[in-house]
Amino acid sequence: AAQQSNGGVSLQMADEAFDQEQFNAEGKEMRLKYLEEQAMYALKISCENYGNAVFPNAMIAGDVVITHLLHRLGYLKDGKCTIMCVDTFHLFPETMEFLKTIEEFYGFKAEIFCAEGVPVGDKDAYDAKYGADLWKEDIEQYDKVCKVEPFQRGLKTLKTDCMINGRTRWQGFERAWIDLFENAPIGGGLAKCNPLAYWTLEDTFDYIAKYEVPHHPLHAQGYPSIGDAKDTIPIPEDGSTKFVNFKFEGDPTPWLDYASERKGRFVGLANKDGSTKTECGIHVAGAEKTFDRDLWEEGKVKNIESTDEAIEITKSGKPAVITVYAPWCQFCQGMEDEYAKFAEEADIDVFKFRGDEQRDFVSANLNTESFPTVNVIKADGTIVKYDSEERTVDAFKAFVAENM
Repeated sequence: AAQQSNGGVSLQMADEAFDQEQFNAEGKEMRLKYLEEQAMYALKISCENYGNAVFPNAMIAGDVVITHLLHRLGYLKDGKCTIMCVDTFHLFPETMEFLKTIEEFYGFKAEIFCAEGVPVGDKDAYDAKYGADLWKEDIEQYDKVCKVEPFQRGLKTLKTDCMINGRTRWQGFERAWIDLFENAPIGGGLAKCNPLAYWTLEDTFDYIAKYEVPHHPLHAQGYPSIGDAKDTIPIPEDGSTKFVNFKFEGDPTPWLDYASERKGRFVGLANKDGSTKTECGIHVAGAEKTFDRDLWEEGKVKNIESTDEAIEITKSGKPAVITVYAPWCQFCQGMEDEYAKFAEEADIDVFKFRGDEQRDFVSANLNTESFPTVNVIKADGTIVKYDSEERTVDAFKAFVAENM
């Protein structure tokens, strides 16, 4: 070995060049082995110490890693963990097909939940009840109807006491401080396990490559994360970065940089306050408040329970006012007090009819293209729509007087 003097101190130099690449590879393997053991430890606690561990699986990269770990631990076979999926009716076609693939590969059957009152897999029924464009009309209500409510209902139906999920600190500042275990802000505070809390996205794909884990086919088309087809894009947008045959093609940096995994999600969407949308609502505090309340729950405004009752009122020969509304609509909420006062003072019956769940009917029978729609029903059955946006007691009175 060569000797080199440094201020009177003799240093011994290595005979061979230091192999940085080999050392880095070994260090990376050591890290992944530790992360595996840590994640499996967290999953063992979740599935052995709780009676009903549930894993809501969105089939993104982290979720397929968790699925594989649960399989290795035997929890999919012995039923100690149930896999749950939420079908928003706006997913990529490949997503639900991929679910069938991993169900067969690992030998489990997922519990699938979707918008309330709609059969699983029936997009036409969803469109008829909630409207194909609900997400364009009110993205927060769309999240409640298609994601949060079925998610909550799934956890409740499955009697979940510990929820397993794939969130990581690497995904961005909203998640930068999560730990392996925490109390979820939903369902009254059930336990939440984040087995991949300390993983990077690079760790996740390293694991997928190491064990040749079945993963979403859209990774091979340039998508680092997969959500609804309507607002998910490849990153970069030209699709030049891909994960094909368990290795990256192109520059992986746009995927693997901090907080980059979800850059292609929620594209073009904004919250009501104008801020950029980064969460679907499932993992945020207050998500359990799927519908805070209905409108006009007390007072003189009468509720129409069914379409048959609505038709009966229009043909009764008695004048009335019917407002078609949606409880989540900010304009309906804005007129709540004035319409309630109007009902108190009116000398005719004043009704409400929830239209967001009967869109075809209200469009065909109650002049409704948007919410709220206020109609005066004349004695001869003629239905006259109130076109003004001045929704005050005096304005409603004047419109009724004009049309009686």
